[in-house]
Amino acid sequence: MLFNTSRLLTIALVLLLCSLPAMGIAKPKAADLVTDGQTIDLQQEKYQKLFKELEEKHQFTPEELAQIFKGQSISKRVLELMDKQWESRPYYEYSPLFITAKNILAGKLKLKQHEKLLDRVEKEYGVDREIVVAIWGIETRYGIRQGSFNVLRTLNTLFDAYPRRASFFRTQLVHFLALCKENNIDPHTVKGSYAGAFGQTQFIPSSFSAYAVSFDGNSQRDVWNSTPDVLASIANYIKQYHWTLHGPIYADIGHELKDKRLTAAKKKGRKGRVSWQLVHDVQKADIPASPANRDLSIVGLELDPKKSKYEFRYIAAYTNFQAITEWNHSNRYAMAVTELAEALKR
Repeated sequence: MLFNTSRLLTIALVLLLCSLPAMGIAKPKAADLVTDGQTIDLQQEKYQKLFKELEEKHQFTPEELAQIFKGQSISKRVLELMDKQWESRPYYEYSPLFITAKNILAGKLKLKQHEKLLDRVEKEYGVDREIVVAIWGIETRYGIRQGSFNVLRTLNTLFDAYPRRASFFRTQLVHFLALCKENNIDPHTVKGSYAGAFGQTQFIPSSFSAYAVSFDGNSQRDVWNSTPDVLASIANYIKQYHWTLHGPIYADIGHELKDKRLTAAKKKGRKGRVSWQLVHDVQKADIPASPANRDLSIVGLELDPKKSKYEFRYIAAYTNFQAITEWNHSNRYAMAVTELAEALKR
């Protein structure tokens, strides 16, 4: 009987990795399993299937693909950063990264500078201008910080060497190459974040495909250099998730939850929902009505133990807050956007 040595080694490695927690040893992270700059094996079955899809569905030629993928290598730094994302920090550490005097002042200047443009965006998409500008400010400091990672290398790294989300990043790689082809962009030249987001909006490729718009009078969707396209694209994204212009975003409901149904919704995360009436009744909170009587989320924001005797500040999150979490799934991110927008409005 013949044995496939490579297959046996792979099975042995998988069994070893699965047994590590039981042995009290932490599983190695993705970055621990690679060396920086190692060449990606394009002969792997998953890459051959990718190339076939790009040829059949997106009309890439074998010659184009060979030129695009030649010499692609792993970025170990990308993998390290993927396991150290800022949204995992408690809110009292997270929000000061973005809600700063400098960011607030710059945002107010942008509101004034682009007042007429924001009038048009607000009228067309029905999203409050302060929210649009706050997202712009948090994502790229109003366009200044668009990222320094090569997006093509980043997406290949995450597809090839980040197993937990390889399928997701394969999809992003396909979208990225398709949009580059559509817009006549050399994929080797695009810079972005360590997660493959790019432009002043920091859209991932699938979000660009779905939500980016042209708002400057031409047909090209330019989220790198066109301020009208940037602001309109942000608003268009948020609009799709039932944003209500000038509607409530959140309401404070105290430092403790007084009903197990609220506690359960909070534990469930951004998809946990309870009725407005329940929150109103059990928390004894005078909170705004919910547009279209939509259900609320329950969010706990961590307080600094050095400054507060309470562990959490609890809020009821309305549909507008939930729309921001469709942009970024972190409740902490959504609250930082909201509080920056409040500061810009003051």
